[in-house]
Amino acid sequence: MDNKLLYNEPWILQRADPYIYKHTDGTYYFTASVPAYDKIILRHSDTLAGLKEAEEVEIWHKHEEGPQSIHIWAPELHFLFGKWYIYYAGGDKDDIWAIRPYVLECQGPDPITDAWVEKGKMTRAEEDEFSFEAFSLDATVFQVKDDWYYIWAEKVGVGRQISNLYIARMKNGYTLDTVQVLLTTPDYDWERKGFWVNEGPAVLQRDGKIYVTYSASDTGINYCIGMLCADADSDLLDPLSWKKGRYPVLSSDASLGVYGPGHNSFTTDDEGNDILVYHARTETEIEGDPLYNPNRHAMLMKFDWKDGVPVFKF
Repeated sequence: MDNKLLYNEPWILQRADPYIYKHTDGTYYFTASVPAYDKIILRHSDTLAGLKEAEEVEIWHKHEEGPQSIHIWAPELHFLFGKWYIYYAGGDKDDIWAIRPYVLECQGPDPITDAWVEKGKMTRAEEDEFSFEAFSLDATVFQVKDDWYYIWAEKVGVGRQISNLYIARMKNGYTLDTVQVLLTTPDYDWERKGFWVNEGPAVLQRDGKIYVTYSASDTGINYCIGMLCADADSDLLDPLSWKKGRYPVLSSDASLGVYGPGHNSFTTDDEGNDILVYHARTETEIEGDPLYNPNRHAMLMKFDWKDGVPVFKF
C-alpha cells in the first residue's frame, strides 16, 4: 500500500465535495458526494494518507420516494453538543431540485459502527420565515468560544436564481437559534460564470481570525474559491463584521491540468501542517452535464500563511 500523500493531483477518485474531519483522538474521517448521489459514506484512518485506501462504509442510504430520495449531496461529519452529526442535502425524485438540508445524529461514540438516526430537515429559528424554503445545501458548522454557528447556501430570486451564503447561531445540533443573516452574494464576475453562485462554505480559524472559503460559479472549469474574513471577537451575525476578498483565492491552473477547484474543507496532516482538501477535474472538455459527470476527484494542497492570511498556491 502506497501511503505517500500526493498534492494537487487526484487522490481519492470520483469523490466530489470532500470533507475530512480530524477528531480529538487523532482519527481522520473522510466523507464526500458519490457519483450516484444515493448514499452517505465514511472512511477512517489513523493517518491522513491512510484514508486513500481505507474501507468505505455506507452509513445511510437515500429514501425510495419523497424527500431525500435523490441528489444526496455534500455530507459533512462534525462532533458538537457531545454527539456526532452529519449534515447533508437531498432532493425529492418527484421534484429533483427541491434540495433541502438534513441532519443525521449518531447514537453512540463510534460514527462508523454505531447507529445513525434521522433528525429530519434542519430546523430554523421560530421567528425565521425564510430559511430552507428554497433550494438549500452545503451546510457546515463551526465553534467560536461557547457558540456554534451554521453556514449554508440558499437560492433566492426568480429566473435562474442566485445562490447566497447565510449564517445563524445554533441552539443544538439540528436547530437554529437565530434568524438567517446574509454573508455573501455573487457580486463579482468570477462568481457569475454559468450561474450566479456562492456555495460550499468551509471554516478556518487562526490567531483570532475566522476565514470562510466558498465556491463560486458553475461546477465545471469555472468553479473557483473565494474567501471571507472576520475577527473572532466580532459579532459574527453582523454582516459588517465580514470582509470579502475581491478576487478568487484559488482557480483553474491549465499548466498543472487542475480545473474547477472548489468545495473544499480543511485539516492538518500527521505533522500538523495545514491542508486544503478540495475537488477538481483533470480535463477541460466535460461530457454531458458537469453536475452528473463523475470526474471530480478529491485532492490535497499543503498551504502556508502570510501576514496571518492563508495563501493557496498550486
